[in-house]
Amino acid sequence: MGACSLFFAILTLAALTGKLPWPMIWLYAAASLITFVTYRIDKSAARQGSRRTPENTLHLLALMGGWPGALIAQQHLRHKSAKTSFQLVFRATVLLNCGALGLLSTQAGALRSMLATL
Repeated sequence: MGACSLFFAILTLAALTGKLPWPMIWLYAAASLITFVTYRIDKSAARQGSRRTPENTLHLLALMGGWPGALIAQQHLRHKSAKTSFQLVFRATVLLNCGALGLLSTQAGALRSMLATL
């Protein structure tokens, strides 16, 4: 959970310095909660032999900002944490999401002004 705490601390610092609109923190928190719940549902389905959530869905949720919730779910639920192929794609989604966030938080970020209106 250390990486998630650090990430949200960085988001807060960016918002305090005006580099990121405050609603972005809430968007990441909401996406993380949705992603965590989705992992929990998938873990339960795996135990019961029920229909599972496709891995692509889990990756898309992570890419859309839910990766902190995914990381917490992987650690606390021990779900999808040992599957190497899943972890490689998951790490790529984290890097892509953080890279996009970095671009948006620069003065040249094309969507920055749009996000500021939220």
